[in-house]
Amino acid sequence: MRRFDERWQPGNFERNRHAVRQLEALAASNGVTVSQLALAWVLAKGDDIVPIPGTRHQTRLLENLGAASFELDGQDVAQIEAILPSGGFGARYAEKQLPQWI
Repeated sequence: MRRFDERWQPGNFERNRHAVRQLEALAASNGVTVSQLALAWVLAKGDDIVPIPGTRHQTRLLENLGAASFELDGQDVAQIEAILPSGGFGARYAEKQLPQWI
């Protein structure tokens, strides 16, 4: 699978890992986890967007709930979007795997 998945093509994995390190630093500077930072980013996108995180462990549930009490400011949102302008490096699906909408 990794031979065909763009996320694993040379350079993309390293670029994504570098982005994660930047997000880890931003999260730490705000006193939250990267997961909470991600959920807070989704919550900051608008009142018509609701994240639905999944978990199997109570500790992760509590961590996810903590994101609701953390609010990103405009500068943090801009920084996240500068780190990952298109959500990640390398497409999740190859062009031939994308659905054809009618």
